[in-house]
Amino acid sequence: MNLSEQLSLTAQRHPAKDAYIFQGQRVSYQEFDATVTKFASKLSELGYGKGDHLALVSGNSPLFMIGLYGALRAGATVIPINPTYTVDEMSYILKNGDVKAVMTMDVLIEKFEVMDRDLNIGHYFVADTGIGVDLDTSSLNGKMKSFTSVVAEGCLDYETPSLDDQDVGVILYTSGTTGKPKGAMLTHQNLYSNATDVADYLQFNSEDRVIATLPMFHVFCLTVCLNAPVMNGGTVLIVPKFSPQEVFATAEEHQATVFAGVPTMYNYLLQTGKEQAPTFRHMRLCISGGSSLPVALLESFENQFNVRVSEGYGLSEASPVTAFNPLDRPRKAGSIGQNIKNVENKVVDELGEELPAGEVGELIVKGPNVMKGYYKLPEETAVTIRDGWLYTGDMARQDEEGYFYIVDRKKDMILVGGYNVYPREVEEVLYQHEDVTEVAVVGAPDPELGETVISFVVSKNPTLTEAQLNEYCRNHLAKYKVPSRIEFMSELPKNTTGKILRKNLREQLTNSK
Repeated sequence: MNLSEQLSLTAQRHPAKDAYIFQGQRVSYQEFDATVTKFASKLSELGYGKGDHLALVSGNSPLFMIGLYGALRAGATVIPINPTYTVDEMSYILKNGDVKAVMTMDVLIEKFEVMDRDLNIGHYFVADTGIGVDLDTSSLNGKMKSFTSVVAEGCLDYETPSLDDQDVGVILYTSGTTGKPKGAMLTHQNLYSNATDVADYLQFNSEDRVIATLPMFHVFCLTVCLNAPVMNGGTVLIVPKFSPQEVFATAEEHQATVFAGVPTMYNYLLQTGKEQAPTFRHMRLCISGGSSLPVALLESFENQFNVRVSEGYGLSEASPVTAFNPLDRPRKAGSIGQNIKNVENKVVDELGEELPAGEVGELIVKGPNVMKGYYKLPEETAVTIRDGWLYTGDMARQDEEGYFYIVDRKKDMILVGGYNVYPREVEEVLYQHEDVTEVAVVGAPDPELGETVISFVVSKNPTLTEAQLNEYCRNHLAKYKVPSRIEFMSELPKNTTGKILRKNLREQLTNSK
């Protein structure tokens, strides 16, 4: 079984159920499945099939859902790309990923005009966003086809090519915080197993209505908000771009039952939603991932909106989910939970030996969701996957009840005078201060101590001083963990998923010298 086959099965079981709702448009599973088949048939007719790489460059929209499932049904490998990437960033992935065709939006045509001469693209399947872009004047006109027309020209009498579980379905390029991004090859088994296991673990059902405001090109949204609901006939509520007002409005209008977001989203919802708590009254579950959710933020959100927030853990190389706080047992604040079904997490030392409960080491994972490897990078693959275990690069510990806690990224650890300082520990303390709304901690070189702790803070109190915060930290942290410097900012740099970019903050420190 793979994602495309599961969609057809769901359409048979729930033909009239809404598969997705987008800007007032409701599309049933029967309609969605038929559209996917028609798109796949036309792709096949145009010469695209098993093993061909097709890029999907789109925001949250029906184009993404139809493009993903249609290309998979045709046997192609899908490479989702962030539509806000620059020409250089996008061009690298298109070249490195050996992309043969692109599914995209009319608003991005100018970017592809710049890149096309250096690429080997056969067709651009372009969706009309309704903003009046004149496609007839494009230099790509000979290669462009209207996405809507292509779907309309497809047929329902189409025989899907035979696919093996180990065939690559999706290549996800990592964010590339160090060096060039790497393409994680996710097989049909990887994608299907994680979607079904997540749906089972989080008890998704046909009555669930899941808000998809995380970027669909990101693996968190791809699996949790898109593929997992499809497993059991849930409805995807497509929100093109995150805004607290849009999330509240969507939750209210469609009686949403599940929301998934990253910590910064929860922070924005909390800060702007004191009068909006009733819009979440149908919500049975809020899911947090992407980075660690500060305990103070989690508890404040739960109290304000009267809804449970369960934190989990995942990474692109694992399709992505490996651990989650269980729904049928206590949720532990600050924990990423326990192993999900069919996946094993383990904390090990530098020799790969499992550590006892309470000790900090590297988190490694194993299961049917672990990637096949990095595209065209066998050496990188060999370093990351050893004896079937995926080495995540995250430092963690496990308690006596099997709950895991992420301490920090291995590369983010700060070494102060021989002592390990984990940024998250300092951030958790600062988040508890009533005037702090956002914080990020990084290390900076120090001639005497090796490294020193630097904190970047966003405060809602313009009179808050560095001295006051330092005093607060000294009351809650060992001396070597107290920031040697605190920088106040109006906002912290983030990527398109809302994850705080520590790399940018480190660069800012370097440039300010």
